[in-house]
Amino acid sequence: MSASLTSRPAPYFVGDHMALDFLNSIATPQHETIEWLRDGSDLLSWLERARAIDSQVASRIRRERDAFHALDAVAEQARSLREWFRGFVTRHAGAPLSAQAVKELHPLNRLLARDQIYRQVGAAEQIGSGNDESPARAIHWRQERRWTTPECLLQPIAEAIGDLVCTADFRLVRECEGPTCTLVFYDRTKAHARRWCSMAACGNRAKAAAHRAKHRQMRSGR
Repeated sequence: MSASLTSRPAPYFVGDHMALDFLNSIATPQHETIEWLRDGSDLLSWLERARAIDSQVASRIRRERDAFHALDAVAEQARSLREWFRGFVTRHAGAPLSAQAVKELHPLNRLLARDQIYRQVGAAEQIGSGNDESPARAIHWRQERRWTTPECLLQPIAEAIGDLVCTADFRLVRECEGPTCTLVFYDRTKAHARRWCSMAACGNRAKAAAHRAKHRQMRSGR
């Protein structure tokens, strides 16, 4: 049985990449499957938490009654995209991606082709100190998106998936080793030895289980 809305925890952002956090928007961190994209309202909230959309964009969409009601259909599309991408990750995680994998990415490219993005010149939010050769700049390029339809909300997700498949080492895309956990992550640790979605969750549970097993073995050996 899935978790109820009242008992549902906040979404997990432990994937170290937005595309994998998107896969983790449905997960079984312990024994109960939790869905964070049940409807359009969920989708908007998740995108805000993932910092994939600006809060002002989310507020405007919530105020537009027609657009807001159409979001449930977009959330359904997001869930379908998620399961398509899960299949891709399952097939390729643990090994380098080859050029042949591009053949599987036609659904992603079709989605990306529907985007409406443009560039603007604006003031930099944070200005670094720079140096003599490359001084700090107060003005920079920024990318904007025309949020003309609710379906546009799928675009930042599609961009994140595209970034993962183009830049990540798929040998380091892994699933948490917790016995019931389904969360996935990109192992960015220096030694590439990450085993758990987080030490606070599955890591500590594993340590506690190992501690209990050691004590049982010590008692039985007496």
